[in-house]
Amino acid sequence: MEKFRVFPERYGVLPYIYLVYLVMPLYYVINETGLKAVIGYVLLLLFLVSYWQLYSLISQKSFSYWLAIQIAIVMILSVGYDPYNLFMGFFPANFIGWISDKKRFNRALLLFAIAITSTIIMQGVMYNYFYFLLFAIVMIGAPYGIRSMNERMDLEQQLDQANEQIKDLIKREERVRIARDLHDTLGHTLSLITLQSQLVQRIADKYPERAKTEAKEIETTARAALQQVRELVSDMRAITIAEELADMEQILKAASIQLHIGEETLKSELPPLQQNIIGMCLREAATNIVKHSGAQNCFVTFGYRAGNFTIIIQDDGIGVGENDGEGNGLSGMRERLALIEGTLTIESVGGTIVELAVPVIVKGEAIAL
Repeated sequence: MEKFRVFPERYGVLPYIYLVYLVMPLYYVINETGLKAVIGYVLLLLFLVSYWQLYSLISQKSFSYWLAIQIAIVMILSVGYDPYNLFMGFFPANFIGWISDKKRFNRALLLFAIAITSTIIMQGVMYNYFYFLLFAIVMIGAPYGIRSMNERMDLEQQLDQANEQIKDLIKREERVRIARDLHDTLGHTLSLITLQSQLVQRIADKYPERAKTEAKEIETTARAALQQVRELVSDMRAITIAEELADMEQILKAASIQLHIGEETLKSELPPLQQNIIGMCLREAATNIVKHSGAQNCFVTFGYRAGNFTIIIQDDGIGVGENDGEGNGLSGMRERLALIEGTLTIESVGGTIVELAVPVIVKGEAIAL
C-alpha cells in the first residue's frame, strides 16, 4: 500500500517548513473577536487548502483558479486585518515561478502585480509607504528568479536523461560489437568443431587411428575457441589508442608487415569513449590489412582538421577493387564511429587509405584550424 503524503515527495520537507510563516497571520486573527475572527479562521483554512492544492495540481488547469483564490486571500487579510499580512504574497509568488508556459506565467504575474499594488493603495499605509512599495517590488520580481531556477533544474534533469540515453546506446553498441565478434571469430571455430565431430563419428569404426588424430584436432580447436572467448572478455574493458597501437604493431609484425606511426599529437587528451571506439577501429583496420591487403608496410598518422581528430591508416597492398563491397568489419567501424558522430572514408590509391575523423572538444571549445 502506497504511503500517504500531504505534499508530493519530490518537494521534500520545504512545503512543511514554509507553513511556519502562517504563524504571523494567525496571530493577527487570534486578536480579533466575533464574526471577523471567524472569517479570519476560515480564510486561513482556505489558504491552507489552496497551498496544498497548488503543490498537487501544479501542471493542471485548476492550478490557475487556486492561485487566484490564494492571491485574493492575501489581499483580504492584508486590507481587513493587518498590512503586514502582505508578506504572505511570497506564497503565490513562489507558485507563479513554477508555471512553465510563458503566456500563463506572464498573465499570472500581471494579475499578481495588480493585486499587490492595489492592496498597498487600499491599505493607505502612508506612514511606511516606501517600505511596502519596496516590499512589493521584491515580491513581484521573485517569480522570475524562481522560474530561472526551475528552468535550470529542468535542463539538468534533461542532461541527466540524455546521459542515461548515451549510456544505453553505448551498452547497445557494445552488445552489437560482441555479437559481431562472436560471429566473426567463434562462429567459424565452432563450425569447424562441428564438421570435425561429424567426421570422427563416420570414421571411428573403420579408421580408429585417424579418428584419434581428428579428436586431437577437435581438442586443439576447442582450446583455440576458449582462448578467443577470453580475448573477447578482455576486450570489453576500455582501451586507449596507445594500447591499441602496441597491439596493432604485434598483429602486423606477426604477418611480416612493418608498422610506421607518425606524430601522435594530443591523442591522450581524447575522452575515454572516443579513445575506446577509435581503438576498436584500429584493431579492425589491422585485421583487414593482415587478411586482405598483401601489404608489406602500414602507415598510421594522426592530426587535427576542421575541429576533427583524424587518423589515417594507409597500406601499400593491393587496394580495394571497384566491385568489392564493405564487409562486416568496415560496416562495424562505421557504426562505432557514428556513435560519436565520427566518419569513415576509404580510398584505393597505391594501396588502401582508411581515414577516421571524430569531432573533438578540448577545454570546452571545439578545435578549429
